[in-house]
Amino acid sequence: MTTTLDRLTSATADFDPPLAALDLTTLRSNAADLIRRAGGTPVRVASKSVRCRAVLEETLGGGLTEQGGFRGIMAYSLREALWLVGLGARDILMGYPTVDRGALAELAGDPVAITAITLMIDDDAQLDVIRSAAPGAAPIRVCLDVDASLRIGPIHLGVRRSPLREPNDVAALAVRARSRGFSVVGVMFYEAQIAGLPDTSAPIGWVKKASARELSHRRGAVVSAVTDAVGTLEIVNSGGTGSLEVSSADPVVTEVTAGSGLYVPTLFDRYRAFRPDPALFFALSAVRKPTPKVTTLFGGGYIASGPAGAARVPKPMRPLGLKLLRNEGAGEVQTPVTGRVAGDIAIGDRVWFRHAKAGELCERFDHVNLVDADGTATAVPTYRGDGQCFG
Repeated sequence: MTTTLDRLTSATADFDPPLAALDLTTLRSNAADLIRRAGGTPVRVASKSVRCRAVLEETLGGGLTEQGGFRGIMAYSLREALWLVGLGARDILMGYPTVDRGALAELAGDPVAITAITLMIDDDAQLDVIRSAAPGAAPIRVCLDVDASLRIGPIHLGVRRSPLREPNDVAALAVRARSRGFSVVGVMFYEAQIAGLPDTSAPIGWVKKASARELSHRRGAVVSAVTDAVGTLEIVNSGGTGSLEVSSADPVVTEVTAGSGLYVPTLFDRYRAFRPDPALFFALSAVRKPTPKVTTLFGGGYIASGPAGAARVPKPMRPLGLKLLRNEGAGEVQTPVTGRVAGDIAIGDRVWFRHAKAGELCERFDHVNLVDADGTATAVPTYRGDGQCFG
Protein backbone atom coordinates (compact mmCIF):
# COMPACT_ATOMS: atom_id res chain seq x y z
CA MET A 1 0.00 0.00 0.00
CA THR A 2 2.93 2.34 0.68
CA THR A 3 4.12 2.13 -2.91
CA THR A 4 0.58 2.69 -4.19
CA LEU A 5 0.06 5.80 -2.07
CA ASP A 6 3.50 7.12 -3.00
CA ARG A 7 2.57 6.81 -6.67
CA LEU A 8 -0.86 8.42 -6.19
CA THR A 9 0.59 11.26 -4.11
CA SER A 10 3.24 12.06 -6.70
CA ALA A 11 0.88 11.80 -9.67
CA THR A 12 -1.76 14.10 -8.16
CA ALA A 13 0.56 16.57 -6.41
CA ASP A 14 -0.63 19.47 -8.55
CA PHE A 15 -4.33 18.68 -8.16
CA ASP A 16 -6.56 20.25 -5.53
CA PRO A 17 -8.44 17.92 -3.18
CA PRO A 18 -11.04 16.67 -2.59
CA LEU A 19 -9.99 14.14 -5.23
CA ALA A 20 -10.27 10.42 -5.91
CA ALA A 21 -7.37 8.43 -7.31
CA LEU A 22 -7.18 4.87 -8.59
CA ASP A 23 -3.91 3.00 -9.03
CA LEU A 24 -4.06 1.05 -12.29
CA THR A 25 -1.19 -1.26 -11.39
CA THR A 26 -3.01 -2.41 -8.27
CA LEU A 27 -6.37 -2.56 -10.07
CA ARG A 28 -4.91 -4.86 -12.72
CA SER A 29 -3.30 -7.05 -10.09
CA ASN A 30 -6.61 -7.32 -8.24
CA ALA A 31 -8.41 -8.16 -11.48
CA ALA A 32 -5.93 -10.95 -12.19
CA ASP A 33 -6.42 -12.27 -8.66
CA LEU A 34 -10.19 -12.40 -9.11
CA ILE A 35 -9.71 -14.46 -12.27
CA ARG A 36 -7.27 -16.76 -10.48
CA ARG A 37 -9.63 -17.27 -7.56
CA ALA A 38 -12.52 -18.08 -9.92
CA GLY A 39 -10.53 -21.05 -11.22
CA GLY A 40 -11.65 -20.86 -14.84
CA THR A 41 -15.26 -19.87 -14.17
CA PRO A 42 -16.11 -16.61 -15.98
CA VAL A 43 -16.38 -13.55 -13.72
CA ARG A 44 -19.27 -11.16 -14.27
CA VAL A 45 -18.45 -7.59 -13.17
CA ALA A 46 -20.84 -6.01 -10.64
CA SER A 47 -21.23 -2.47 -11.94
CA LYS A 48 -22.58 -1.09 -8.65
CA SER A 49 -19.13 -1.76 -7.18
CA VAL A 50 -17.40 0.07 -10.04
CA ARG A 51 -19.58 2.97 -11.31
CA CYS A 52 -16.95 4.16 -13.75
CA ARG A 53 -17.11 3.49 -17.49
CA ALA A 54 -13.33 3.54 -17.94
CA VAL A 55 -12.83 0.87 -15.27
CA LEU A 56 -15.51 -1.33 -16.85
CA GLU A 57 -13.64 -0.95 -20.14
CA GLU A 58 -10.33 -1.73 -18.45
CA THR A 59 -11.82 -4.96 -17.11
CA LEU A 60 -14.15 -6.05 -19.92
CA GLY A 61 -12.50 -4.45 -22.94
CA GLY A 62 -13.68 -1.59 -25.13
CA GLY A 63 -16.86 -3.46 -26.03
CA LEU A 64 -17.83 -3.76 -22.34
CA THR A 65 -18.64 -7.42 -22.86
CA GLU A 66 -15.74 -9.87 -22.50
CA GLN A 67 -12.00 -9.85 -21.92
CA GLY A 68 -9.74 -12.46 -20.43
CA GLY A 69 -11.65 -14.26 -17.69
CA PHE A 70 -14.24 -11.48 -17.32
CA ARG A 71 -17.55 -11.85 -19.12
CA GLY A 72 -20.58 -9.64 -18.85
CA ILE A 73 -21.90 -7.03 -16.45
CA MET A 74 -24.28 -7.35 -13.52
CA ALA A 75 -26.16 -4.04 -13.54
CA TYR A 76 -28.17 -2.60 -10.69
CA SER A 77 -30.59 -0.43 -12.69
CA LEU A 78 -32.39 -1.07 -15.96
CA ARG A 79 -31.73 2.49 -17.09
CA GLU A 80 -28.06 1.87 -16.38
CA ALA A 81 -28.20 -1.33 -18.42
CA LEU A 82 -29.81 0.48 -21.35
CA TRP A 83 -27.10 3.16 -21.19
CA LEU A 84 -24.38 0.51 -21.16
CA VAL A 85 -25.93 -1.23 -24.18
CA GLY A 86 -25.73 2.10 -25.97
CA LEU A 87 -22.00 2.11 -25.19
CA GLY A 88 -21.56 -1.38 -26.66
CA ALA A 89 -22.27 -3.87 -23.85
CA ARG A 90 -23.94 -7.03 -25.08
CA ASP A 91 -24.21 -9.24 -21.98
CA ILE A 92 -25.95 -7.61 -19.02
CA LEU A 93 -27.64 -9.44 -16.19
CA MET A 94 -29.82 -7.35 -13.91
CA GLY A 95 -28.90 -8.00 -10.30
CA TYR A 96 -32.29 -6.89 -9.00
CA PRO A 97 -35.91 -6.74 -10.18
CA THR A 98 -37.21 -3.55 -11.78
CA VAL A 99 -40.63 -1.90 -12.00
CA ASP A 100 -39.43 1.10 -14.02
CA ARG A 101 -42.17 1.14 -16.67
CA GLY A 102 -40.48 3.74 -18.84
CA ALA A 103 -37.25 1.77 -18.94
CA LEU A 104 -39.16 -1.47 -19.60
CA ALA A 105 -40.95 0.12 -22.55
CA GLU A 106 -37.59 1.32 -23.88
CA LEU A 107 -36.17 -2.17 -23.50
CA ALA A 108 -39.09 -3.70 -25.39
CA GLY A 109 -38.64 -1.26 -28.27
CA ASP A 110 -34.89 -1.78 -28.68
CA PRO A 111 -34.01 -4.97 -30.63
CA VAL A 112 -30.38 -4.82 -29.47
CA ALA A 113 -31.15 -4.24 -25.80
CA ILE A 114 -33.80 -6.95 -25.64
CA THR A 115 -31.22 -9.57 -26.59
CA ALA A 116 -28.40 -8.08 -24.50
CA ILE A 117 -30.24 -7.57 -21.18
CA THR A 118 -31.61 -10.25 -18.86
CA LEU A 119 -34.11 -9.06 -16.26
CA MET A 120 -34.18 -10.47 -12.72
CA ILE A 121 -37.47 -11.74 -11.27
CA ASP A 122 -38.70 -13.63 -8.22
CA ASP A 123 -42.45 -12.94 -8.27
CA ASP A 124 -45.42 -13.13 -10.66
CA ALA A 125 -46.20 -9.49 -9.84
CA GLN A 126 -42.96 -8.42 -11.50
CA LEU A 127 -44.03 -10.25 -14.65
CA ASP A 128 -47.32 -8.32 -14.52
CA VAL A 129 -45.45 -5.01 -14.43
CA ILE A 130 -43.18 -6.01 -17.30
CA ARG A 131 -46.11 -7.13 -19.44
CA SER A 132 -48.13 -4.00 -18.73
CA ALA A 133 -45.17 -1.81 -19.72
CA ALA A 134 -44.18 -3.91 -22.72
CA PRO A 135 -47.27 -5.60 -24.20
CA GLY A 136 -46.62 -7.64 -27.30
CA ALA A 137 -42.84 -7.33 -27.01
CA ALA A 138 -40.50 -9.98 -28.36
CA PRO A 139 -39.59 -12.59 -25.72
CA ILE A 140 -37.86 -10.82 -22.84
CA ARG A 141 -35.04 -12.68 -21.14
CA VAL A 142 -35.47 -13.35 -17.42
CA CYS A 143 -33.38 -14.90 -14.67
CA LEU A 144 -34.84 -16.15 -11.38
CA ASP A 145 -33.33 -14.88 -8.13
CA VAL A 146 -33.24 -17.65 -5.51
CA ASP A 147 -32.81 -17.11 -1.78
CA ALA A 148 -29.30 -18.28 -0.87
CA SER A 149 -29.41 -17.53 2.85
CA LEU A 150 -28.75 -20.10 5.56
CA ARG A 151 -31.67 -20.94 7.83
CA ILE A 152 -31.18 -22.76 11.11
CA GLY A 153 -34.55 -23.10 12.77
CA PRO A 154 -35.91 -19.57 13.22
CA ILE A 155 -32.48 -18.02 12.54
CA HIS A 156 -31.95 -16.36 9.15
CA LEU A 157 -28.30 -15.80 8.16
CA GLY A 158 -27.87 -13.75 5.02
CA VAL A 159 -29.69 -10.94 3.25
CA ARG A 160 -33.43 -10.64 2.64
CA ARG A 161 -33.81 -10.93 -1.11
CA SER A 162 -35.97 -13.43 -2.95
CA PRO A 163 -39.08 -15.26 -1.67
CA LEU A 164 -38.04 -18.19 -3.86
CA ARG A 165 -36.14 -20.92 -2.09
CA GLU A 166 -37.29 -24.49 -2.72
CA PRO A 167 -36.71 -26.20 -6.10
CA ASN A 168 -40.40 -26.80 -6.85
CA ASP A 169 -41.31 -23.16 -6.21
CA VAL A 170 -38.53 -21.88 -8.46
CA ALA A 171 -39.47 -24.31 -11.24
CA ALA A 172 -43.15 -23.37 -10.96
CA LEU A 173 -42.38 -19.67 -11.48
CA ALA A 174 -40.13 -20.56 -14.40
CA VAL A 175 -43.00 -22.45 -16.02
CA ARG A 176 -45.44 -19.59 -15.46
CA ALA A 177 -42.94 -17.09 -16.90
CA ARG A 178 -42.42 -19.21 -20.00
CA SER A 179 -46.18 -19.66 -20.47
CA ARG A 180 -46.51 -15.87 -20.53
CA GLY A 181 -43.99 -15.52 -23.34
CA PHE A 182 -40.81 -14.84 -21.38
CA SER A 183 -37.52 -16.55 -22.16
CA VAL A 184 -36.24 -18.15 -18.93
CA VAL A 185 -32.45 -18.25 -19.28
CA GLY A 186 -31.02 -18.50 -15.78
CA VAL A 187 -31.08 -18.64 -12.02
CA MET A 188 -29.03 -16.62 -9.54
CA PHE A 189 -27.90 -17.26 -5.96
CA TYR A 190 -26.20 -14.54 -3.91
CA GLU A 191 -24.79 -15.99 -0.70
CA ALA A 192 -24.10 -12.77 1.22
CA GLN A 193 -23.43 -14.67 4.44
CA ILE A 194 -20.41 -16.25 2.68
CA ALA A 195 -19.28 -13.46 0.36
CA GLY A 196 -19.89 -10.54 2.70
CA LEU A 197 -18.55 -11.75 6.05
CA PRO A 198 -14.84 -11.57 6.91
CA ASP A 199 -13.51 -14.94 8.04
CA THR A 200 -11.89 -13.70 11.24
CA SER A 201 -13.47 -15.94 13.85
CA ALA A 202 -14.29 -19.60 14.35
CA PRO A 203 -18.08 -19.01 14.51
CA ILE A 204 -18.07 -17.10 11.23
CA GLY A 205 -15.92 -19.79 9.65
CA TRP A 206 -18.43 -22.41 10.77
CA VAL A 207 -21.34 -20.40 9.35
CA LYS A 208 -19.58 -20.07 6.00
CA LYS A 209 -18.79 -23.77 5.73
CA ALA A 210 -22.26 -24.84 6.83
CA SER A 211 -23.88 -22.42 4.40
CA ALA A 212 -21.68 -23.56 1.51
CA ARG A 213 -22.65 -27.19 2.11
CA GLU A 214 -26.37 -26.44 2.34
CA LEU A 215 -26.38 -24.13 -0.68
CA SER A 216 -24.39 -26.50 -2.87
CA HIS A 217 -26.98 -29.22 -2.32
CA ARG A 218 -30.00 -26.94 -2.76
CA ARG A 219 -28.52 -25.05 -5.72
CA GLY A 220 -28.05 -28.30 -7.59
CA ALA A 221 -31.62 -29.33 -6.84
CA VAL A 222 -32.97 -25.96 -8.01
CA VAL A 223 -31.01 -26.08 -11.26
CA SER A 224 -32.19 -29.64 -11.90
CA ALA A 225 -35.84 -28.75 -11.24
CA VAL A 226 -35.78 -25.65 -13.44
CA THR A 227 -33.95 -27.44 -16.24
CA ASP A 228 -36.50 -30.25 -16.18
CA ALA A 229 -39.27 -27.65 -16.34
CA VAL A 230 -38.07 -25.25 -19.03
CA GLY A 231 -34.92 -26.70 -20.57
CA THR A 232 -31.20 -25.96 -20.41
CA LEU A 233 -30.16 -22.72 -18.69
CA GLU A 234 -27.56 -20.29 -20.03
CA ILE A 235 -26.85 -18.73 -16.62
CA VAL A 236 -26.30 -20.19 -13.17
CA ASN A 237 -24.86 -17.21 -11.34
CA SER A 238 -23.46 -17.20 -7.83
CA GLY A 239 -20.83 -15.71 -5.59
CA GLY A 240 -19.27 -12.38 -4.75
CA THR A 241 -15.76 -11.09 -4.18
CA GLY A 242 -15.59 -12.85 -0.82
CA SER A 243 -16.77 -16.26 -2.05
CA LEU A 244 -15.34 -16.81 -5.53
CA GLU A 245 -13.50 -20.01 -4.67
CA VAL A 246 -16.51 -21.56 -2.94
CA SER A 247 -19.02 -20.67 -5.66
CA SER A 248 -16.84 -21.56 -8.64
CA ALA A 249 -16.10 -24.99 -7.15
CA ASP A 250 -19.74 -26.03 -7.68
CA PRO A 251 -19.98 -27.69 -11.13
CA VAL A 252 -23.52 -26.37 -11.75
CA VAL A 253 -22.34 -22.74 -11.50
CA THR A 254 -21.63 -21.23 -14.93
CA GLU A 255 -20.41 -17.81 -13.72
CA VAL A 256 -19.54 -15.86 -10.60
CA THR A 257 -19.91 -12.17 -9.88
CA ALA A 258 -17.39 -9.76 -8.37
CA GLY A 259 -16.74 -6.05 -8.33
CA SER A 260 -15.56 -4.80 -4.95
CA GLY A 261 -12.37 -6.84 -5.29
CA LEU A 262 -11.18 -4.45 -7.98
CA TYR A 263 -11.07 -1.39 -5.71
CA VAL A 264 -10.84 -3.18 -2.32
CA PRO A 265 -12.65 -0.98 0.22
CA THR A 266 -12.09 -1.27 3.96
CA LEU A 267 -14.88 -3.83 4.45
CA PHE A 268 -12.53 -6.39 2.90
CA ASP A 269 -9.63 -5.73 5.25
CA ARG A 270 -10.37 -8.58 7.63
CA TYR A 271 -10.61 -11.46 5.17
CA ARG A 272 -8.11 -14.27 5.56
CA ALA A 273 -8.98 -16.35 2.49
CA PHE A 274 -7.51 -13.72 0.15
CA ARG A 275 -5.36 -10.60 0.40
CA PRO A 276 -6.13 -8.08 -2.36
CA ASP A 277 -4.55 -4.63 -2.19
CA PRO A 278 -6.46 -1.34 -1.96
CA ALA A 279 -6.50 0.48 -5.31
CA LEU A 280 -8.95 3.37 -4.79
CA PHE A 281 -8.33 6.24 -2.37
CA PHE A 282 -9.52 9.79 -1.84
CA ALA A 283 -7.66 12.83 -0.53
CA LEU A 284 -8.82 15.81 1.53
CA SER A 285 -7.05 19.08 2.32
CA ALA A 286 -6.30 20.43 5.80
CA VAL A 287 -8.04 23.79 6.18
CA ARG A 288 -7.84 24.66 9.90
CA LYS A 289 -6.17 23.78 13.24
CA PRO A 290 -8.70 24.13 16.10
CA THR A 291 -6.16 22.75 18.61
CA PRO A 292 -2.55 21.59 18.43
CA LYS A 293 -3.82 17.99 18.43
CA VAL A 294 -6.67 18.33 15.93
CA THR A 295 -6.55 19.15 12.22
CA THR A 296 -9.74 19.81 10.26
CA LEU A 297 -10.10 18.69 6.65
CA PHE A 298 -12.49 19.90 3.97
CA GLY A 299 -15.20 17.39 3.00
CA GLY A 300 -15.08 13.71 3.79
CA GLY A 301 -18.57 12.69 4.89
CA TYR A 302 -18.70 9.77 2.49
CA ILE A 303 -20.59 7.23 4.58
CA ALA A 304 -21.21 3.76 3.15
CA SER A 305 -24.59 2.07 2.96
CA GLY A 306 -25.56 -0.71 5.33
CA PRO A 307 -26.10 -0.78 9.09
CA ALA A 308 -24.90 2.47 10.65
CA GLY A 309 -21.68 2.08 12.62
CA ALA A 310 -17.92 2.44 12.66
CA ALA A 311 -17.47 -0.04 9.81
CA ARG A 312 -19.27 2.32 7.41
CA VAL A 313 -17.11 5.44 7.82
CA PRO A 314 -14.02 6.26 5.76
CA LYS A 315 -10.64 5.39 7.21
CA PRO A 316 -7.66 7.79 7.24
CA MET A 317 -4.61 6.09 5.75
CA ARG A 318 -1.84 8.68 5.43
CA PRO A 319 -0.28 10.12 7.47
CA LEU A 320 -0.33 7.00 9.63
CA GLY A 321 -1.76 7.27 13.12
CA LEU A 322 -4.77 9.47 12.38
CA LYS A 323 -8.31 8.77 13.54
CA LEU A 324 -11.70 10.46 13.40
CA LEU A 325 -13.19 12.21 16.40
CA ARG A 326 -15.82 10.11 18.13
CA ASN A 327 -18.32 12.97 18.44
CA GLU A 328 -17.94 14.35 14.91
CA GLY A 329 -16.82 11.53 12.63
CA ALA A 330 -16.65 12.24 8.90
CA GLY A 331 -18.53 15.49 8.34
CA GLU A 332 -20.75 16.88 5.64
CA VAL A 333 -18.36 19.78 4.96
CA GLN A 334 -15.46 19.25 7.35
CA THR A 335 -13.79 16.25 8.96
CA PRO A 336 -11.55 16.74 12.00
CA VAL A 337 -8.82 14.18 12.63
CA THR A 338 -6.63 13.59 15.64
CA GLY A 339 -3.84 11.25 16.64
CA ARG A 340 -0.14 11.32 17.31
CA VAL A 341 0.70 12.96 13.96
CA ALA A 342 -2.27 15.34 13.67
CA GLY A 343 -0.19 18.22 15.02
CA ASP A 344 2.33 17.78 12.23
CA ILE A 345 -0.23 18.38 9.49
CA ALA A 346 -0.04 21.92 8.16
CA ILE A 347 -2.85 23.89 6.58
CA GLY A 348 -2.81 22.97 2.91
CA ASP A 349 -1.46 19.47 3.47
CA ARG A 350 -3.50 16.48 2.30
CA VAL A 351 -4.74 13.36 4.07
CA TRP A 352 -5.52 10.14 2.19
CA PHE A 353 -8.56 7.99 3.03
CA ARG A 354 -10.23 4.78 1.92
CA HIS A 355 -13.97 4.31 1.62
CA ALA A 356 -15.79 1.49 3.39
CA LYS A 357 -17.46 0.23 0.20
CA ALA A 358 -16.37 0.17 -3.41
CA GLY A 359 -18.39 1.95 -6.09
CA GLU A 360 -20.27 4.23 -3.74
CA LEU A 361 -17.30 6.61 -3.57
CA CYS A 362 -17.83 7.35 -7.27
CA GLU A 363 -21.17 8.96 -6.43
CA ARG A 364 -19.23 11.73 -4.61
CA PHE A 365 -16.80 12.61 -7.42
CA ASP A 366 -17.40 13.46 -11.06
CA HIS A 367 -14.07 11.98 -12.08
CA VAL A 368 -11.37 9.63 -10.83
CA ASN A 369 -7.68 10.10 -11.51
CA LEU A 370 -6.34 6.87 -13.04
CA VAL A 371 -2.65 6.61 -12.23
CA ASP A 372 -0.53 4.34 -14.41
CA ALA A 373 2.72 2.59 -13.48
CA ASP A 374 4.79 5.45 -14.87
CA GLY A 375 2.98 7.95 -12.65
CA THR A 376 0.80 9.42 -15.38
CA ALA A 377 -2.59 10.56 -14.10
CA THR A 378 -5.61 10.57 -16.42
CA ALA A 379 -8.95 11.98 -15.29
CA VAL A 380 -11.87 9.78 -16.33
CA PRO A 381 -15.55 10.38 -15.57
CA THR A 382 -17.45 8.38 -13.00
CA TYR A 383 -21.12 7.61 -13.65
CA ARG A 384 -21.77 10.98 -12.00
CA GLY A 385 -19.30 12.68 -14.32
CA ASP A 386 -21.03 11.06 -17.29
CA GLY A 387 -24.21 12.76 -16.11
CA GLN A 388 -25.76 9.48 -14.99
CA CYS A 389 -27.56 8.84 -11.70
CA PHE A 390 -29.35 5.52 -11.37
CA GLY A 391 -30.42 5.64 -7.73
